[in-house]
Amino acid sequence: MGTRFAIPPETDTVSGKARSSASPRIGERSSGLIQQARLSGPMPWVIAIMTALTVIATAAGLSLANLAENARSEIAGGLTVQIVEGAPMERDRQAELAVTLLEERADIARVRRVPDAELHALLAPWLGSEVGSGDDAIPTPALIDVQLVGDVTGASLAELRESLANSVPAARVDAQAGWLGPVFAAISSLQWLAIVLVLLLAATSAAAVWLAARSALGSNRDTIEIVHLLGGNDRQIAGIFQRSIAMDAVIGGGIGLLLGLVAIVLLGRQFARLGSGMVAGGGLGPADWLYLALVPVLAVVLAVLTARVTVLSALRRML
Repeated sequence: MGTRFAIPPETDTVSGKARSSASPRIGERSSGLIQQARLSGPMPWVIAIMTALTVIATAAGLSLANLAENARSEIAGGLTVQIVEGAPMERDRQAELAVTLLEERADIARVRRVPDAELHALLAPWLGSEVGSGDDAIPTPALIDVQLVGDVTGASLAELRESLANSVPAARVDAQAGWLGPVFAAISSLQWLAIVLVLLLAATSAAAVWLAARSALGSNRDTIEIVHLLGGNDRQIAGIFQRSIAMDAVIGGGIGLLLGLVAIVLLGRQFARLGSGMVAGGGLGPADWLYLALVPVLAVVLAVLTARVTVLSALRRML
């Protein structure tokens, strides 16, 4: 670390023995190197904001992962059979025949024709009052919900289409997962966005700690040099900064966790009001809440490590 200056050990005039420098106590006596009231300085609040944003971003990523997993498990073996026929009587005839043929298959776990009233209620917000029955009504296909025993594969989908082609020519068979493919792609993109945000927030927190440590070192340079002359070493000085940054990180992390959890609960209530089954599948489980509780712990570890590396690196070039 360059040249070191040392004060020679003092000599006891009575015993003639040299008294060794009390270097182990240097760190204790210089613990007031950084004089700063915890909540009056900016660092705890900076860490609190970063922690809160990280908790929210982490919760969003976990919620999206749960939503995608639950949706995939629900529609893994799901098929939709549409009877696209303009004549109502012919449409109903083919729909009943399709239901009968599907119920006879061993690879079908469940068959349910969606009632016309339910289908019309789903389409009414987009098509208005014209959907439904009547001479002026917009014709709608019959909809049959099918659940296979296993997952839907290309071979099983093709075989089912072929089995219905002759008896039910108006049938259109589609895998439900195919319909939601763009939705899953969007969810995956949002998950990656959440991961990137967490990494950016971690990098920003580390940068804030780095700047704070460098600023504290610069403002206390003269004191640090005196501590060096008294026999203090780099590890003792770094420990002083570490303790100060760790306390700021603990206070800021606790505040940030509380703010983040409040925001998550409020957002969860808003999404719950939507009444959507798919949105309900994105709820957080016990393990997810544990992951969120670990965010401030990791923030403290990151802050302490950043402060230590910053201080030791700067001290090596200071003298």
